[in-house]
Amino acid sequence: MLLKLIGIIARKLKASLLDLLPIVIVVSFFQIVVLQQPFPMLEEVLVGLFFVVIGLMLFVEGLEYGLFPIGENLSYTLAKKGSIFWLLLFSFLLGFSTTIAEPALIAVADEAAEIAVASNLIAHDIEASYAFGLRLSVALSVGLAILIGIWRIIKGWPVYYLIIGGYLVVILMTVFAPKEIIGIAYDAGGVTTSTITVPLVTALGVGLATVIEGRSPLTDGFGLIAFASLLPMIFVMAYGMFIF
Repeated sequence: MLLKLIGIIARKLKASLLDLLPIVIVVSFFQIVVLQQPFPMLEEVLVGLFFVVIGLMLFVEGLEYGLFPIGENLSYTLAKKGSIFWLLLFSFLLGFSTTIAEPALIAVADEAAEIAVASNLIAHDIEASYAFGLRLSVALSVGLAILIGIWRIIKGWPVYYLIIGGYLVVILMTVFAPKEIIGIAYDAGGVTTSTITVPLVTALGVGLATVIEGRSPLTDGFGLIAFASLLPMIFVMAYGMFIF
């Protein structure tokens, strides 16, 4: 039993190491061949790499054993009970709650507020509220995006209609939005999908498409993450138009 467990762990570690190998090769090539310098603090780098491999292995296992089953089970149970209201409410709150506490979003919002103050775009005394307003607008947009994505799966709408329409709105708003907010809005679309949001939302969509008759998990279950990246750009540009 112990040997079997050791063998499983060894295979998982090997898989995680292979996933990280391209990054290691690129960094090593530029450090050794291009810069022609030895690695600074090589021992610390190797120890850090070891911990990264361990962390990646545990994270992937956590997704497979925990987050994916939770998302699929919730969508399955709510759909079976016919609780459309609770399913949509859960979808919105899932997107909102995981996004409002996203560290990458907090960092971008704080940096944007600091630069806005330095550029005399906003007063110093509203820096904190401006940063929180950015986070709140993004979190609301992600919650709404996932809600729309779940409604699309229920109704069976083609995903490309909504995506194309959404990006046409983004392009149109880019023309009229203040230039100071456009870059932030586009970046906000990329920092919304965290390591917790992505697996939960993906499992939610796939589970719902599996349980609804006539829906395909492959063609209907995916696409929620695209909405979660699209709507924040619209909401942040609207927020910038209101603020500036």
